[in-house]
Amino acid sequence: MTTLAILTAAGSGTRLGRDVPKALVEVGGLPMIAHAARALVDSGVVDALVITAPPGRSAEVRAAVGPLALELQVVDGGATRQASVAAGLALAGPGTDVVLVHDAARPLTPPALVRRVVAAVRGGHGAVVPGLPVTDTIKRVLPDGGSPAGRTAAGEPVVERVVDTPDRSVLRAVQTPQGFEHGLLVRAHAEGAARATAEHLAATDDAGLVEALGEPVHVVAGEPAALKITTERDLAVATLMLDECLEER
Repeated sequence: MTTLAILTAAGSGTRLGRDVPKALVEVGGLPMIAHAARALVDSGVVDALVITAPPGRSAEVRAAVGPLALELQVVDGGATRQASVAAGLALAGPGTDVVLVHDAARPLTPPALVRRVVAAVRGGHGAVVPGLPVTDTIKRVLPDGGSPAGRTAAGEPVVERVVDTPDRSVLRAVQTPQGFEHGLLVRAHAEGAARATAEHLAATDDAGLVEALGEPVHVVAGEPAALKITTERDLAVATLMLDECLEER
């Protein structure tokens, strides 16, 4: 029995205002991809790692990760995150029974969280995601007129109408790594393959593909340190948290 981790790193750094892929942006002097890969290795429960890189930059990503004490493969990612994960999943070895899918944009994820997810999958839960309770009040909205949220042709924000206020006690902000029984994840990607070609159709996480099969997904406690870096503010917060997170490892 082996655990394969797929580390998605094919995203651009556009929203960070960088001219390099997001996974190569540094946090505390080390690329995000290196932090994320080392957290997976340090967990002690990952046997093999596949990294999905921006097309044509596999060698650069491999060099950024550096040496690791496990089997590492780097493959070109696809046009969407879903397509990238499918490319990584195709490289799973014959003995793989658990698959983790993790985002390089969550570089400070504690190894303890990786272990928690794997333990839950091996404990009989076929699909497991880490999540944090939502502390803000959440409103479900539609713009006046009932069309999807967005902006006017002039660039002005659309005024949105509140539809309802979900009970936040049953809401969770989902993180990665997400863990799956290998056969279940393969089936979920096969059934949802038609969605992978376009960003507006593709699943935003792999648990969504499992849900589409009608299969249960379970949640384990997440970690505040596993924040996703999307903006400059996120990067600044992660930099401030770095020393504390490394000490906890």
